Amino acid sequence: MSYKIPQLPLSIDPETIPILKKLTKAHQALAELKGVARLIPNQDILINTLSLQEAKDSSAIENIITTHDELYKSDVSAKQFATYAAKEVYSYASALRNGYERVKKNGLLVTSHILEIQQTLEGSRAGFRKLPGTVLKNDQTGAVVYSPPQDENEIRTLMNNLEQYINDDSLNDSDPLTKMAIIHHQFESIHPFYDGNGRTGRIINILYLVQHGLLDTPILYLSRYINQNKNEYYRHLQAVRDQGAWEQWVLYILDGIEKTSHQTVRLIQSMRELMQHYKNRLRSELPKIYSQDLLNNLFRHPYTKIDFVVQDLQIHRNTAIKYLEELVRIGLLTKHKFGKESFYLNTPLFDLLGNAGRIPDVEKENT
Repeated sequence: MSYKIPQLPLSIDPETIPILKKLTKAHQALAELKGVARLIPNQDILINTLSLQEAKDSSAIENIITTHDELYKSDVSAKQFATYAAKEVYSYASALRNGYERVKKNGLLVTSHILEIQQTLEGSRAGFRKLPGTVLKNDQTGAVVYSPPQDENEIRTLMNNLEQYINDDSLNDSDPLTKMAIIHHQFESIHPFYDGNGRTGRIINILYLVQHGLLDTPILYLSRYINQNKNEYYRHLQAVRDQGAWEQWVLYILDGIEKTSHQTVRLIQSMRELMQHYKNRLRSELPKIYSQDLLNNLFRHPYTKIDFVVQDLQIHRNTAIKYLEELVRIGLLTKHKFGKESFYLNTPLFDLLGNAGRIPDVEKENT
């Protein structure tokens, strides 16, 4: 059965009673996340750490697998990456951050931004698909599941319509979260690029929430939920195409927003507790080297290193080495060699980020 991609807004009202009930819970969870995020004084800490988590999980959906060790031992500023997969994840984080800055500056999420996001992800300026032959297949059986539009003009027409739907709220009075679910399905069905459609689509999700003021920073952990429920994700995507099952699709996305908002709230609260613990230890045991900039460095980089401290604190290299060795001495960091370079690991933070769904009691672990 072929799927004719509709023009947006949809000709049906997608907001059924179950969806309206679920919207209330999803909005409450998002509002709590937005409020808790503001408790971290330096928002760069959240953007750096959580966008990297989002990048890791979103890339894993596309079978680009890396470890936290490989990620944190990479140095994006020096273009030194532990593995190819780590490089891909950093490309995603960079695309997310660049898109976020565009949306915050302009208040719009337009086709040119989407093209830039995909170019950053793929390192290519191929743009929209121009040649026919793209099909989506079942990974296990090889059977064709879906054939997206093949004609470049049709792809451009659909993307122009999607751009208008994203940015012109007068077209439709649906809730922004309902619209986000519809936008994501529409984008994945258009499948406008040769590569990077899934990751680009998931970045659009986060940026749309920021655009509508539902989040201040791009920190919603939605890719982890999709990764953990991947079969459902693809089943619901296809059910809309085969059966017009919009309700089930929107409910699936709203459930993801609610659950990952709660999960990220727990993570940020635990990060805040851990930061306070480190602050108290630094002030009492190392008052001569304590500064808010040093504390921020230890939480922006779960694996910090001498160059990061020199750059963030604007201090001499020998001073940075002294600071780090003192932090190792009192047990706030552990030192690791990777090739010729030394890295200094904030182990409790590393564990928090690696086990975001199972937040440990940081006070008990660090007293």
